[in-house]
Amino acid sequence: MTSPPSAAVEPTLESLVARTLGDEATVELSGLFPSLARDLETVDWRLQEVLGASFPQLSEAARYACSAGGKRVRPLLMAAAGRALGAESTGPIVSLAAAFQLIHTATLVHDDVIDHAETRRGRPSMPRTFGVPLSIVSGDYLFVRAFELAAEYPKAIILRCGEACADLVEGEVLQESSRFDLSAGREHYFRVVERKTAAIIAAALACVAEIYGAPEPSVSALAGYGKSLGVAFQIRDDLLDVVGDPDLLGKPLFTDYREGNPTLVSLEAYHRLDGKRQAEFEHLFQLRRKRAKHLLRLRELSELAGAPAVLEGEASAWAERAASALESLPPGPYRRLLERLARGAAERRF
Repeated sequence: MTSPPSAAVEPTLESLVARTLGDEATVELSGLFPSLARDLETVDWRLQEVLGASFPQLSEAARYACSAGGKRVRPLLMAAAGRALGAESTGPIVSLAAAFQLIHTATLVHDDVIDHAETRRGRPSMPRTFGVPLSIVSGDYLFVRAFELAAEYPKAIILRCGEACADLVEGEVLQESSRFDLSAGREHYFRVVERKTAAIIAAALACVAEIYGAPEPSVSALAGYGKSLGVAFQIRDDLLDVVGDPDLLGKPLFTDYREGNPTLVSLEAYHRLDGKRQAEFEHLFQLRRKRAKHLLRLRELSELAGAPAVLEGEASAWAERAASALESLPPGPYRRLLERLARGAAERRF
């Protein structure tokens, strides 16, 4: 692999940390930003290297999917984890970080197809821009390119990536099986989240530890951290879909209500409402075509039941579990960053 171009990375890392963790943490951790910004620039460069296709339309669609950029949370976590283990360079994990970013992007493309999404991060979604058939194929293409990058690593790493992707698919199937069904319950919800969201983050961080030759306790610690952080992130995501700011999120609210996904918001609201309101909530939730008044009423009932406060507490508990999982890692600024990122995942607004 040749050296990346020297063009400056866009100054988004510091603003990401500031918006996620607050000004105090940004000042405390500001000394880490130059190294991490270079790490993310190198991952982005590696990612762009593999996106070209023989057919220009496919290349254009793949680059459109990736150019939204997003928060680049997974590569950031992987770079921080490597440095927390004492690595002076993230060179050994660049291709793998790019692979996991492509896997994540592919899942977003397919999610937008499944959810009939109109926007993603404040701009037209892939299905709206390129149509459903090309969006599906583009998502598949990103998966293929991801495993092309993963193929640079030992078999155990490739297998871990594959298992995480299989978990992701199982999570999607489990979620689809419970659409419009409020009897699915919390256990089913967490089975979905652990497979669809948490497994990929856990696998990515465990792979980092293995690539750097960390002892088994560190591999398990980072995997546990990734799993708990992923759950905290998803719970917060579910909450923001109901009470968030659509301008900050870059997408409309109420996707889960509209599509009948029984997230923890709906499950807690349904469980906590009295008989009459519970029946109303179930009736509205099961409507295949919901109008704005139905969605707003579902939010109102969720708030009456106290569901948002419950989710805030759950997300915080999972974030603290993530931070505690790192206790076996050497103390230092990068471990502190990982701990702060976990807590930030439970409090973010975008």
